[in-house]
Amino acid sequence: MGLLTLLGLGSKSESIQDFINKGAIIIDVRTVGEFREGHIKGSKNIPLDTINGKLNEIKKLDKPVIVCCRSGMRSAQAASVLKSVGIEVINGGGWQSLESKL
Repeated sequence: MGLLTLLGLGSKSESIQDFINKGAIIIDVRTVGEFREGHIKGSKNIPLDTINGKLNEIKKLDKPVIVCCRSGMRSAQAASVLKSVGIEVINGGGWQSLESKL
């Protein structure tokens, strides 16, 4: 397994579309202030530093998750946390890059 795959960054463009087709929700893990400055329409803001407290809420959604942030590093951390509790998740990387793929 390569480093990019470990970070949730491998072959994003195909997988993102697969996740969208499965009805995935987009979770933006940037701060509330960053989210207010711009975000993907319909995305949910759950800052990385609060994601551990929201795991049950996210699991209850019973949907695949695409996480994004500003550059892809915080979303990689979030993807790892979500994967560890059995949530189907992919790192969408930076929100603006992700938005261009939707």
